[in-house]
Amino acid sequence: MEFVRDFEHIDKSDVNLAGGKGASLGEMTEIGIPVPSGFVILSTSFEKFLQETNLKSQIDSVLQTLNYKDIRQLENVSEKIGALILGAQISKDIANQIQEFFKKLDSKYVAIRSSATAEDGSSNAWAGQLESYLNIGEENLLENIKKCWASLFTSRAIAYRFEKGLEKEKTSVAVIVQKFIESKVSGVAFSVHPVTKNKTHIVIESCLGIGVATVSGEITPDMYVVEKQSWKILEKNINEQEKAIFPLKNGDIEWQVLTKDKGEKQKLSDSEIVELSKLIIKIEDHFAFPVDVEWVMENQKILIVQSRPITNLE
Repeated sequence: MEFVRDFEHIDKSDVNLAGGKGASLGEMTEIGIPVPSGFVILSTSFEKFLQETNLKSQIDSVLQTLNYKDIRQLENVSEKIGALILGAQISKDIANQIQEFFKKLDSKYVAIRSSATAEDGSSNAWAGQLESYLNIGEENLLENIKKCWASLFTSRAIAYRFEKGLEKEKTSVAVIVQKFIESKVSGVAFSVHPVTKNKTHIVIESCLGIGVATVSGEITPDMYVVEKQSWKILEKNINEQEKAIFPLKNGDIEWQVLTKDKGEKQKLSDSEIVELSKLIIKIEDHFAFPVDVEWVMENQKILIVQSRPITNLE
C-alpha cells in the first residue's frame, strides 16, 4: 500500500490524498515554480494508523457527544484525542516508507506541516488551524508526524469544523515533509492587496530570519506594494527589525537580537521584489485565483514553501 509520495508525483487532483497544501506544492513543482524538495505522507497513512490502533471508533464516540460551544468540554476532548494519537505506535510498514523517503531527501533537517484534506478551498481556509514544526531531525521525525495528525483535533480545529458545518464530512490529514531552508530572509506575499482588495497590486512582506517571526506578530516586517504587469514598486515601508528567529545546530530555533545596522536595512533588494512578484503572478495565473504564498530565500534564490487561495475577498 502507498503511504508516501514525493512532490513530483502529486498535483491538484490529489487533495484527498495530499491535502490542500500538499496538492498545491505538487502542482507548483510540476509547473516549474522553485519549491524546496519534499514528500507527502498521504492521508491513507493516517487512516491506516487509526485503523491499526483502533483509535477511529474512540475518536468518533468522543466527538459525537461534544458540545463545541462549551469551551472546557472542547479543550478536554481535544486533549484526550491528542493523547490517544501521541500515545499510539506507528506501524513498521508506514514508518519504513517514511524513513526511506527521508533518506532520499538527503537533508539533515526538515519542516513538517499538517495538510488537511478539506482545507484551503475557496470558502474555507485552514491557515493557522493546524500545526507546523521546523528544523526537525530524523530522530524526532515520527513523533512530530503524530503531532501533525493530532493537530486535526486541536480545540480550534474541531471548533472550526463545527462552525463551517464540516463535522459530518470526512476530514483526514496528510503531512508535508520538506527540506528545511535556513533562510536569511523570508516572508509572505499576496497576489491581491489584502487590505484595499486592489486586484492590480501585489503585496510582499519580508523579514530577516525564518518567516514565523512575521506570523508571530512580534515584529513589523517590511512591506512592498508592486503594480502587476508594469512591475513598478509603488510603495516601500522599511521597518527596523530588532530581533529575528534563526535555526540552531541542535535542531532548535531561537530569537536572536539584530544589530541596528542590519535591522534597519531594506530586507529584499528592488530586483528581488520584482523577481518574487513575477513568481506570485505565475502561481496566480496557473491556479486562476488570488493566492497567499509563503516564501524563503536560500543562497540568493527565492523559493516558495506554500501557496493557498485568498478566501476573504468579496
